[in-house]
Amino acid sequence: MAGLNSVHRRHQHLFRHSGARSMTWLTASAVAISMFTTLAFLGLLVGLSVDWLRPSPETVLTLPQRLEQLLSATPSAGLGFTGLAPAIFGTVLLVILMTLVLGPFAVAVAIYLSEYAARGWYTDMVRIAIQNLAGVPSIIYGVFGLGFFIYVIGASVDEMFFADSLPQPTFGTPGLLWAALTMALMNLPVVVVATLEGLSRVPQEQRYGSLALGATRWETLRHITLPAVLPNILTGLILSVARAAGEVAPLMLVGVVKYAPASLVDGRWPFVHFEQKFMHLGYQVYDVAMHAPLDSGRLELIAVTALLLVIVVVALNLSAILLRLRLGQSTAQSESL
Repeated sequence: MAGLNSVHRRHQHLFRHSGARSMTWLTASAVAISMFTTLAFLGLLVGLSVDWLRPSPETVLTLPQRLEQLLSATPSAGLGFTGLAPAIFGTVLLVILMTLVLGPFAVAVAIYLSEYAARGWYTDMVRIAIQNLAGVPSIIYGVFGLGFFIYVIGASVDEMFFADSLPQPTFGTPGLLWAALTMALMNLPVVVVATLEGLSRVPQEQRYGSLALGATRWETLRHITLPAVLPNILTGLILSVARAAGEVAPLMLVGVVKYAPASLVDGRWPFVHFEQKFMHLGYQVYDVAMHAPLDSGRLELIAVTALLLVIVVVALNLSAILLRLRLGQSTAQSESL
């Protein structure tokens, strides 16, 4: 009997060892395939972009002139594309505005559900609804933003504050503000779920210890709970930034255009015009792919626009990651003191 048990244990050990080795090879293979695919895709984009930017005898344009044409061309130039500088600016401004709206609201929702709301069927239904929202197609958010934000809220704002301009709408038309709110609503489940997971991992002993020392519930939340959850919040925001910079379908309904003749930022009050339509790099990729003339190097132009979009997304993500690292170091230093 003892011999059989020994053989059984030996087989279990070999099975666990082989299973762990298989998982290691599977993980390494997945990482290698992902890295190879990413590098091949970036290499293709860079190669095609260089081909498009390289001066040719037909155009008689130098590289600086070619870059200026790429960034500042207008539809009147007849090139089949518009300058990408306003699209880069519009993409960054959309992401910043969405983050400013999304961050506080999503964190407040998560804190209420985790720290203040009594656990019951109602809060369970809210949690399930938030998680299910992550699976809703993005175009549905665009339809909701068009119907609710623009035709309901925007029209009401026009009736209350811009009645003199009617029937010409001011806020009752697609624009940057409604696009940012739509993207914030679309990315709300990501940040809420990430924050809830972080809150659930904070030990209850830390909360009880803070309350036992005389701190209020808000002081405990501010000085103990939120600093511990900050990495989760920023992780959710980083994922939201990447999605907001790359989404196109909902933006086509709530504010993005091929060419915006007016600047979003100028010297007129209130300096940033949230009611205006804007340009977006993701939409420019779609527009070039669908409407650019074949004889203008469409594939190379698509690669240039897509490469710029990738660079903008990577820059935004790196900024958020560096901010997360900086805040994490500040939190660690304050805890050590």
